[in-house]
Amino acid sequence: MAKFSDLNLNPKVMKAINDVGYESPTPIQAGAIPPALEGRDVLGIAQTGTGKTASFTLPMLSLLARGRARARMPRSLVLCPTRELAAQVAENFDAYSKYLKLTKALLIGGVSFKEQETIIDKGVDVLIATPGRLLDHFERGKLILSDVKVMVVDEADRMLDMGFIPDIERIFGLTPFTRQTLFFSATMAPEIERVTNTFLSNPERIEVARQATASETIEQGVVMFKASRRDREGSEKRKVLRALLDAEGDTCTNAIIFCNRKTDVDITAKSLKKYGYDAAAIHGDLDQSQRTKTLDSFRGGNLRILVASDVAARGLDVPSVSHVFNFDVPGHAEDYVHRIGRTGRAGREGKAFTICTPRDEKAFDAVEALIQKQITRVDNPIKSEPRKSTKTDKPKPEPKAKSEPKPAADKPVAKSEAPTPAPQKDEPRAKSSRSRGGRGGSDRHDNNKKVVGMGDQMPGFIAMSFDERREA
Repeated sequence: MAKFSDLNLNPKVMKAINDVGYESPTPIQAGAIPPALEGRDVLGIAQTGTGKTASFTLPMLSLLARGRARARMPRSLVLCPTRELAAQVAENFDAYSKYLKLTKALLIGGVSFKEQETIIDKGVDVLIATPGRLLDHFERGKLILSDVKVMVVDEADRMLDMGFIPDIERIFGLTPFTRQTLFFSATMAPEIERVTNTFLSNPERIEVARQATASETIEQGVVMFKASRRDREGSEKRKVLRALLDAEGDTCTNAIIFCNRKTDVDITAKSLKKYGYDAAAIHGDLDQSQRTKTLDSFRGGNLRILVASDVAARGLDVPSVSHVFNFDVPGHAEDYVHRIGRTGRAGREGKAFTICTPRDEKAFDAVEALIQKQITRVDNPIKSEPRKSTKTDKPKPEPKAKSEPKPAADKPVAKSEAPTPAPQKDEPRAKSSRSRGGRGGSDRHDNNKKVVGMGDQMPGFIAMSFDERREA
């Protein structure tokens, strides 16, 4: 087996590698570092967790060991799709360049422009950036890219998925034609072949694993879930998720839960906390300081469950994640590989569970087609309970016919009230049907007819005839 000492790296870089404790390079590192040291373009394809970051970090540091940076003119450039991945690459440079007098700058959103400009003005050897923030500095006149000797595009397919093609093309146009270019990614979609034919010159292609494969050390499972009612799907899915977490027990030391939408990330995290789980959310809408604090807490073991959008799926290096849960099936099959690649890293064992609803089945079929493997079906941990009958389950009662007014004899009658005899069929109804209201009716002037309904409490004037009232 090859060793790092066989790769002709700079002695000071080798000393830093020894301090970290690494002895043997991974397959992608062993394949990519030699041609990169020779100055060739490299196209590296490998599944996540195989050490792609060191594949370009180590040769870059060796190449940059000699020379000096000038103000606003970085000597190398690393482009990353997300802030988290850019910060992680910066940590790798810090670890491997500890014995070299090299400077670096990290240009990501959510951080003050002024602080970043101060560092750039001093001159940096390594510039690590997200495309948007890099172009912002360039348009402000604070950055010149004509001295870039080595350019790296990390997670190239993710760059394309996130719509960075125009920005990437523009940045390539701002760098010298003679630059050395390194492309690294976990998957290599056909459209990337077209891009690499444009931007790379006769690259050395290193592919150490079948495209879009997951590590064999990851145990995968899927729960085919159907809600009892559509409006209850969200709450019932969260109940299934909690049951999966509980079923894993103490073996689930920490976990990342992936949701497709930012709103579901927040809802799921709040729901877990409500039920007593140690969980926090991370997605693109959160402030950078909050994202960094949450990630640091998760990495440090102070946070057990991280609920994330795909912003955390690529390049997140937490060595010992025991479980990954896909609360939603990803819309792009390649994202499934990146998500579950957060566990089972560096030869460790891991578990990945997915919750699949009927409308996700087409996307899930695409996942199985991509990884060329059928994922084990797992029984729903929530035991099915007999549905309680609802209004829709009961037979509809026959509509009631409009009932005729009941005879007065059927109604409760006051003590002094005599029941009114029901009208006979051949007798016309009395015209006094509106007498209750005190208006109209032919009985109005009948002095001899007994007033029904008021008993002894009837005011005297009501019993008076019209003529008597006039005389009164």
